[in-house]
Amino acid sequence: MAYLFMDESGCLGFDFGKQRTSKYFIVTCLFADSRRPIEKIARKVHGSLPLTARRRSGVLHCSKEKPVTRQRLFRLLVSQDVRVMAICLNKRKVYTRLQDEKHVLYNYVTNILLDRIFSRKMTLPADLILVASKRETNRFLNVNFADYLNRQADSVHGVRLEVVVKTPAEEKALQVVDFVSWAIFRKYEFGDEAYYNMIKEKIFEENSLFA
Repeated sequence: MAYLFMDESGCLGFDFGKQRTSKYFIVTCLFADSRRPIEKIARKVHGSLPLTARRRSGVLHCSKEKPVTRQRLFRLLVSQDVRVMAICLNKRKVYTRLQDEKHVLYNYVTNILLDRIFSRKMTLPADLILVASKRETNRFLNVNFADYLNRQADSVHGVRLEVVVKTPAEEKALQVVDFVSWAIFRKYEFGDEAYYNMIKEKIFEENSLFA
């Protein structure tokens, strides 16, 4: 059994007149044979924070952490046997009809990323669990998302995929892929490759969508 941990960076807003609307949207998957070493990284980094900086939830958020915390996590991660694949959506090139259906667009982007993962024939076991970071509060949309990816993986690639949606508090490994996705996002959104270069050796592939 192996795991794909999925998270995203940026937003799916399309009002580019707003200051916080991102130009890009990144979906990132981190592939690991076991979840425990990745969870241990999150616990170790959180435990190394000063008591005044620790959050009761025990959740790390890359965008809120100090550079020393980010660097510590990335140093621990590169020592692990993991691979990263990401897809970068250029939001200015997205069709208008997809802009109005954000959950459809999200499902579309994640399915393309999984298609790339399966097509590149990464060493995947028969039993594969995709743990996606929860972004919807609507239960129906989360169920629809999981069912959609399950059907696509089975019908197109013959892969038996179990999709579960969890919060970073429930699945600590999601906190680690949050850091990875943030580093890739910084590269595209701001041209800042400082953190990206720390994990570059672990990036198996990254693709642009609507470039």
